[in-house]
Amino acid sequence: MLSRNPLASCRLSTNVSLHVFHRTLATETVTELSSSSIPVPSIRTKRPPRAHISAAVILNRSPIVTRTPTLFERAYYAYQARIRRSLHNPFPFDFYFKQGSLLETRFNMEEKKRERRAFGPNFGRDDEFVSKEKAAADKAAADQLALQEGEVEDFMPRVHTADTIRDLHSLDRKGKRNIYLLLLTNAQGKVMWRFPQGDVEKGELLHQAAQRDLHAECGSFMDTWIVSRNPIGVYKPAPLESLSEEAEKITFFFKAHIMAGQVKLDGTSIKDFAWLTKQEIEARVQKDYWDGVKDVLSDY
Repeated sequence: MLSRNPLASCRLSTNVSLHVFHRTLATETVTELSSSSIPVPSIRTKRPPRAHISAAVILNRSPIVTRTPTLFERAYYAYQARIRRSLHNPFPFDFYFKQGSLLETRFNMEEKKRERRAFGPNFGRDDEFVSKEKAAADKAAADQLALQEGEVEDFMPRVHTADTIRDLHSLDRKGKRNIYLLLLTNAQGKVMWRFPQGDVEKGELLHQAAQRDLHAECGSFMDTWIVSRNPIGVYKPAPLESLSEEAEKITFFFKAHIMAGQVKLDGTSIKDFAWLTKQEIEARVQKDYWDGVKDVLSDY
């Protein structure tokens, strides 16, 4: 039987636990946030240092003496000379030389030498008969003509004095070969041989920097010519493990020729210089430096 007293019913309801349920609206959607949608703060990576760019000059003095031909080359040239002399038309010396003149006599003597050099030392000896008096007179006449023309002067030797005394500063050494300018430097207490080089300034072209650095290290007493604005080689030294954060060093090589003059050092950072062949350079520079420049140097 229920109590008719409303206050009593309220007292009984205090002992009952109340459960409240939250009801969402029909148009409301509940979404779960995924881990991929959570914004992640950006992590700034450290920029590597800028590369250290240098411009170097491979200054070349071209050969000034013709190279001595090899045995195969001499045999080939002799064979070609025999073919040409066998197929050529006879020279009309009667038209060009007066009969009985010194010029005709000398031409006949030289022609016989050329034929015997081409076909052998005994070529034509059976068909000609010249008395000893006539041969001596012809030789005397030819020598007199050569003396008048100034053709008896002695030729310069093919081996220069700089080669005999091993003067590495002379541009006259190794006349048959290509020689290159190499500098002995003392940078940070380290003595090493290298080509003329220097840093590239901001806004400066590479070939302009190469020309400027050449004058800065070797003086302006040389008449040189940078062959092209494009480099012919690139050298990147291997980075040291202890200096992994060091800026990468890149050296661009430019080809140049010397026409006149000589090196004049300032005596500070550059200790010495030398004009060397490719094989002589290999014995002086470091191994990795040689691997970077050997393909741009001439063997002869």
